[in-house]
Amino acid sequence: MKTTIAIDDDLFAKAQEFASVTEKSAVIREALKAFVERGRTQAGSHGGELPSAVAPQRRRQRRNPG
Repeated sequence: MKTTIAIDDDLFAKAQEFASVTEKSAVIREALKAFVERGRTQAGSHGGELPSAVAPQRRRQRRNPG
């Protein structure tokens, strides 16, 4: 997928250093992988649930009077 984004130059330079790559798309790819992994780790530490997640309302089952 191609997209255009505005990124702070200093922030991107720091990300390049951490990723040890120079190609812009590779830096973004590595950053997204790290972001997803961090989210996965946070969800795992909460028993597989995110603390901000809201459970949907449950409907009560109607009983047939018959």
